[in-house]
Amino acid sequence: MDELLGRAWWMLMLRGAAGILFGLLALLWPGLTLLLLVVMFAAYALIGGIAAVSAAIRHRSIRKDWWIPLLLGLCTIAAGLIAVVAPGVTALVLIAVMGANAIVTGVLDVVTGIRLKRRGRTEWLLFVIGILSVLFGIFVLLAPGAGALALVWMISTYAIVTGSLLFVVSLAARNGRDAVLRDEQKTPLHS
Repeated sequence: MDELLGRAWWMLMLRGAAGILFGLLALLWPGLTLLLLVVMFAAYALIGGIAAVSAAIRHRSIRKDWWIPLLLGLCTIAAGLIAVVAPGVTALVLIAVMGANAIVTGVLDVVTGIRLKRRGRTEWLLFVIGILSVLFGIFVLLAPGAGALALVWMISTYAIVTGSLLFVVSLAARNGRDAVLRDEQKTPLHS
């Protein structure tokens, strides 16, 4: 799995950057209309989902557990498509879709974090991201009547924090991959 992350570090970076951008845009425009929030969420979900699916498919020959990022990407794309197809959706349904997406992707991130726990590097951040996502999803589903401004702030903070953590994980995965490549170049081939 760490080899998959090393090769697909850019997927985590793209997902993190999309989260940070989504969160910052939502914070800069606190008076967002629901439609703009739907569009921003859809873009965030589609970019992150496509990146995850692409990385999983490209690297499926590396490990048998490549299906985890594939499933994560498909769930995220589905959430984004729901937001695109039904932009007039009520705030409660949007909140439920976002909460359910956060729980599903959080569980998948926890599974990935647990599988990588043995590596002892910064992959534990995936576990933290997953727990934050699950807690965020539960909170969103339990408090759907929160005010629109509070919802924007909560979603923005969640997206920035998890996006930042994903960005850190991507850098660690890239640096780990680069270290392995340097070691391979230093090791002479034996015939």
